[in-house]
Amino acid sequence: MPTVIDALAAAGRQGRLLLVAGLIVGLFAPTLSVFMRPYVGELIAIVLFLACLRIGPREAVGAAADLRLGLGVTLILQLLLPLALVLLLRLFGWTGPTALALTLMAAAAPISGTPALVAMLGSDPAPALRQLVLGTALLPFTALIVFLAAPGFGDTDTLFLAAGRLLLLIGVAATLAFAIRLTLLKQVEPRARDAIDGLSAIGLAAVVVGLMSAVGETWPHDPQAVIAAAALAFAASFGLQVVATLVAVRAGLTALVAAVGVSAGNRNIALFIAALPAAATDPALLFIGCYQVPMYLTPLALGGWYRWISSRAG
Repeated sequence: MPTVIDALAAAGRQGRLLLVAGLIVGLFAPTLSVFMRPYVGELIAIVLFLACLRIGPREAVGAAADLRLGLGVTLILQLLLPLALVLLLRLFGWTGPTALALTLMAAAAPISGTPALVAMLGSDPAPALRQLVLGTALLPFTALIVFLAAPGFGDTDTLFLAAGRLLLLIGVAATLAFAIRLTLLKQVEPRARDAIDGLSAIGLAAVVVGLMSAVGETWPHDPQAVIAAAALAFAASFGLQVVATLVAVRAGLTALVAAVGVSAGNRNIALFIAALPAAATDPALLFIGCYQVPMYLTPLALGGWYRWISSRAG
């Protein structure tokens, strides 16, 4: 008889479908989305724990072996890019929820599914894993600098407290997961790895449902706002991926093209929900909800682009 592990492993193999299902449920079951919204922070912590559990401490250290290059990419994506965006927004006097949402996106680390997305695009996921590890580890420090430079995130005490929460969240999730890998789960068999992937996919689908609450609430009375937010989300995600891959090719980073592109355009904005005050993130929830769609459509929508740019790089 099939066991729970078998069921979770099957869910892991169908992870992409679960994410699409989460998007659909979030759109067409607004009551459930509103119910799930208060638990998004806890769900994100669980997903982060599962990502660390799957990676393990040895792979994490191995993924960060090329520290100098990975650190440079991380600082460009999570520090220089958002600071340049903040400056640009100030020059044009653009404030409000949209400016806030774009700043959060630019300051965020890559999503935990970045290596899986890169693998789906037919590229080596190891560089993407390195960017995920470095980006998540440095996030409390890079985000604090960006938030201090950008208006709308609260006073200095609030920002330092938010950075502390973010550091605590990441530290606790990684410590617990790595402790389990070093003691109870030293070897992860393919079946167990698929089961962890299944739990992660279920957790991510639940997060997506909660994040889509603003979309479901807004659509009935203001569909134009949803369409505008979705258009901006697609432009931001896909635009960053295209630009980042072109820059990577120009810089001669042939082995990192897919990793840099996917890391640039697929950011874990939701992680900030667990750290920042609700007053700072609630205005950006419509964009955050819409932003989930292009992220999970990346392998399907940009597969041809990555094949073309990788052939040019090769």
